[in-house]
Amino acid sequence: MGKKEKAEVKPEEDQPAEEEQPEEEQPVLTDGERAEQYLANWQRSQADFANYKKRAEQDKSEFAKFANSVLMGSLLPVIDDFERALENAPEGISPEWVEGIELIYRKLMTALENQGLSKIEAEGQDFDPNFHQAVLHEAGEESKVTEELQKGYMLHDRLLRPTMVKVGNGEPE
Repeated sequence: MGKKEKAEVKPEEDQPAEEEQPEEEQPVLTDGERAEQYLANWQRSQADFANYKKRAEQDKSEFAKFANSVLMGSLLPVIDDFERALENAPEGISPEWVEGIELIYRKLMTALENQGLSKIEAEGQDFDPNFHQAVLHEAGEESKVTEELQKGYMLHDRLLRPTMVKVGNGEPE
């Protein structure tokens, strides 16, 4: 085996030497100007932080306001069942028993309404696709809700479930 040759590193003479470019000179600030600049930056930072705190608080309250939406949504079929049971109570059942079930239903609705749940009024109203889901058309005034098939609900200002409705098609009844 032969000896390894060491490669010498020589500066290339073909390339011109880098010329030092003078840096752009910053204007010399007086102490008063520098203090004003620092104050302005500090005030901007304070305003940014205050805005951040407001946004964080708003996000937190928004989260708390709608944290129960999944629970409320899962209780809607139970409310529907209560209403159907009360509308179709069989003959021969004690009136006191039916009154007791109505009381339980009213207590449940009051508790949910206190948490922000509200019914969407639909019958006789103009059809609004933001709140109503049309499942049938029938004779009646055009674009008016003629019958409510399933109640819709809002949680605060958000739609939880649209109201299923029949809508008039403009034909006379």
